[in-house]
Amino acid sequence: MSGQENFTAYFQPQIAVNYKVAGLYSQNFSVLSRNYIYEREELLFKGRQLDITHYSNLKIRDNQSIALGIKYRFRNNFEDKENELRFTQQYNITHKPHIVRFGHRVRAQQRITNSLTVHRFRYRFAMDFPLIGEKLDLGEPYFVGSFENLLSVAKSNAPQYDIRLSGQIGWQLDRDIKFQMGLEYRMEDYSSVLPQNILFLLTSAQLSL
Repeated sequence: MSGQENFTAYFQPQIAVNYKVAGLYSQNFSVLSRNYIYEREELLFKGRQLDITHYSNLKIRDNQSIALGIKYRFRNNFEDKENELRFTQQYNITHKPHIVRFGHRVRAQQRITNSLTVHRFRYRFAMDFPLIGEKLDLGEPYFVGSFENLLSVAKSNAPQYDIRLSGQIGWQLDRDIKFQMGLEYRMEDYSSVLPQNILFLLTSAQLSL
C-alpha cells in the first residue's frame, strides 16, 4: 500500500464578519469553502463542502468569553454525503504577559446528520504576536499558531482521536480588516491502524463592524 493513500490536501478559503451588537455581546458570521487539491494520489481541484456558521459571543471578563454556535455544512451538493447540522458550546480565555498573547479554548459540539449524532470535545492552545516590533500597526504582519486535540464519540462507534497543528501569517490591512494565510496539518483517528493525514492551505478575510 502506498504511503500516500492516507494523505489528502485541501484549499480552504473563508470570509468572516465580526459584529459588536452591544456592550459585551457580539456576533460572528462566516462562510467557508473546502476544496480538494490532492486526493488518492492525484492532483485535482474539486469542491467538497460549503459551511455557513454563526456564533453569539458574550464577554464575561476582560480576557474570558463564552459562546454558542450553529453551523450548517452542505456536503450533498458536492458529494454523495449527508449534510450536517452542528451546535457548539465554547469557553475561551486569553493571557498576554508580554508581546505574545496565549489562548485556551474548550469546545463541546454535537454533529448531527440523518444517520448519526457525534459528540465531539475539543481543547485548543493558541498564540499570536506581531512580527515587527512589540505592537501591531496597520499594514504590519503577525503570526498565529495553534495546537488542538479532539475526541469524537458516537453510539456503536469506537472513539476517534484527532490532532491539529496550524500556523498562519496575517496582516492588519485596516483598522477593521485582517487577512491571513497559512497551513494546517491534521492527523485524524491517530489511534487507528491507518490514521488519515490531511493538509490544508488556508486563506481568510476578517471584517469587524
